[in-house]
Order: sequence, then structure tokens, then C-alpha cells
Amino acid sequence: QVQLVESGGGLVQAGGSLRLSCTASGRTFSRYAMGWFRQAPGKEREIVAAISWSGSSTTYVDSVKGRFTISKDNAKNTVYLQMNTLEPEDTAVYYCAADVDLRGKYDYWGQGTQVTVSS
Repeated sequence: QVQLVESGGGLVQAGGSLRLSCTASGRTFSRYAMGWFRQAPGKEREIVAAISWSGSSTTYVDSVKGRFTISKDNAKNTVYLQMNTLEPEDTAVYYCAADVDLRGKYDYWGQGTQVTVSS
């Protein structure tokens, strides 16, 4: 089992920054890939960014490229999402998730953290 706890959400003005953190426990964090997802009201959940187990490979949805950065600190069992130049369209509940078997399927999820960007 893997437990994931997110933190760092909040209210920010457009153009501002936030850093989300997700701390994992329960299995060897360094061996699994991680992703950040978001879900806005009335919209489907979408993957925002993903990072490989080693941290050497990252991917982003087009809408956040150049603004968001995902990183993984295996020593701290934590994955981060640095969000810069935030836009009102980034408002959503953000979730981290773990792909522990490296099969491209996220089996474990955090409880979510609200990010609200005001215009």
C-alpha cells in the first residue's frame, strides 16, 4: 500500500506561483513513477505532469508547458509541482498519484488540494 498526502494549495492571483508537494509512504518511493492530475468543476480529470521513477524523464500537458515543473526527491519521498505564471484556467483540485508497477496505470491517489487562481 502507498499513502499520498498533498499540500501547498491555496488562493493566488493570476501571474503568481504556488508549489505543491506530495509525500509518499508505504513502499519504496524511488522505484515508482508519479503524476500530478487536476480536475476543475464540470470538467474531466486530466493529467498535468508526470515523472519517471528516477526523475530523469518528465512530461507535461501542453497547457502548462513552460509554466509548471514536476520534480521528485527520492530522499524525501516527495514529488513537487512548481506552478508559475498561474492563470484562472489553472483553478482545480490537484491530485498526485503513484504508478508503482511502472505500467502506466496510477493505482494510488492523494486526497487532493485546491488551487484557486483569481483574475
